[in-house]
Amino acid sequence: MNGEKPWYQSKAVWGGLLAVGAGAATIFGYQVTPADQAQLSDLIVGLVELIGGFAAVVGRLKATKLIRRKA
Repeated sequence: MNGEKPWYQSKAVWGGLLAVGAGAATIFGYQVTPADQAQLSDLIVGLVELIGGFAAVVGRLKATKLIRRKA
């Protein structure tokens, strides 16, 4: 593996959270199909990407310092 990323950018973490959520839902009587899990996963990943992109643009527009490379 190359590099690191925050936990919330990991599809494996989101998949694990969805699996735990699906198990809890089953315990409480809701039937979660693999199609439901896939759809929810796509929704969550899309929301995280949308929020992350928006935060990046707003952060850059509000920034008061230039970005520079290390010398």
